[in-house]
Amino acid sequence: MAAKRKTLFERLVDFSLSLPEAWEDHPWGETVAKVRKKVFVFFGVEQPKTGVFLCVKLPESATHILPEDWAEPAGYGLGKSDWVYIKFDKRPSVTQARLEEWITESYRHVAPKTLAKMLERGSD
Repeated sequence: MAAKRKTLFERLVDFSLSLPEAWEDHPWGETVAKVRKKVFVFFGVEQPKTGVFLCVKLPESATHILPEDWAEPAGYGLGKSDWVYIKFDKRPSVTQARLEEWITESYRHVAPKTLAKMLERGSD
C-alpha cells in the first residue's frame, strides 16, 4: 500500500517540531508548536487540503508581508508585538520554504537565546 502524501499543514507542523526542543500542543482545540512553554507558531485547526493558516511572530518580516491580502496583524493584541496571521483559503501563493522561513523567524524570537543560537550554528 502506498503511503499517504502529507498535507502542507502536516509538513509545516513536522518542520516546526524539528526545531530544537519544539513540541506540539493543542490548547483551545487548535494545533500549536511550542519551545519550552512558549508558543512560536499557531496553526489553528487543520485547513482543507489546499489551505493553510499560521500565526507567527515576525519582527523582521512583518512590514514586508502585511500589505499582502493573505496577511494581517494577529488579533487579541498580538499584532502589536509583531504577530501576523497568514491565511490562504486555497493553495498558497508562497512556497513551503518561505513559510518555513517565517516559522524559523518566529522560533528565533520566542525561543531562549541558547536554543535560537543552535539554529545559527546549524546554518554555518
